[in-house]
Amino acid sequence: MTANEDWDLIIQPKNGWFDLHLHDIWRYRDLLWMFVRRDFVAVYKQTILGPIWFFIQPLLTTATFTIIFSGVAKLSTDGLPPLLFYLAGTTPWNYFATCLTKTSTTFKDNAGLFGKVYFPRLIMPLSVVISTLIQFAIQFATLGVALLLFLARGSEIHPNLTGILVGTPALILMLGGLGLGFGIIISSLTTKYRDLAFLISFGVQLAMYATPVVYPLSTVPEKYRLWLELNPMTGIIEAFRAIYLGVGSFSWPLLAYSAGVTFIVLFLGVVIFNRVEKTFMDTV
Repeated sequence: MTANEDWDLIIQPKNGWFDLHLHDIWRYRDLLWMFVRRDFVAVYKQTILGPIWFFIQPLLTTATFTIIFSGVAKLSTDGLPPLLFYLAGTTPWNYFATCLTKTSTTFKDNAGLFGKVYFPRLIMPLSVVISTLIQFAIQFATLGVALLLFLARGSEIHPNLTGILVGTPALILMLGGLGLGFGIIISSLTTKYRDLAFLISFGVQLAMYATPVVYPLSTVPEKYRLWLELNPMTGIIEAFRAIYLGVGSFSWPLLAYSAGVTFIVLFLGVVIFNRVEKTFMDTV
């Protein structure tokens, strides 16, 4: 390179643990949105019903939970209509679970692309979180319609408008942050420890039952409640139900704990992800 030449981008190895180069994501924002569109369109490509599946899946899941857990097992729903109770639990949980499972295979699914061209690798899991947010918005609309129908029928539901306007963005950020953080940590570890890939599918299902999705926290015996509160998703799910349905064990300390865990997990995930991407082609 001569003295008169100026380069727009210089690619250098990331030697330090905290040498994250996050500003590169903004530089490649057009690529990010291209991947978001690809991820969203590819989910139900060549299907007959297409995006309608985004409505069908939560409704079928909610109907199943209503029959089994409310009708057969007679689990409490804190006096709420079972359909609304389960829909308000599965909607945020599905967003978190989808973000986690899809980002947990980032290195394995994109090994061929990563080995051919340079771009910030973190763009791939970020595109998954954003495209999944579109899916969440569609399912969230289903919850909104159901909520309006029950309110029109005079059901004892007390949504908090202020909480909805202020709390919803914060809760969504925590859901996406937790899913992304845990997902990229697992993705980084699976480059060496392939066993983790087999744990994800049923591990997420087990985690759902350790979260008050199909039962309210208020029905959990006191001696077990602390263990559930250590789950960062507990505070988020309970807060979600509290602001939309007016029932739930809303707790500022519990929500602050969830926010703190989200920040720590996301920070560690980004650091580990950036460290592993230097050498993952040797192990994938």
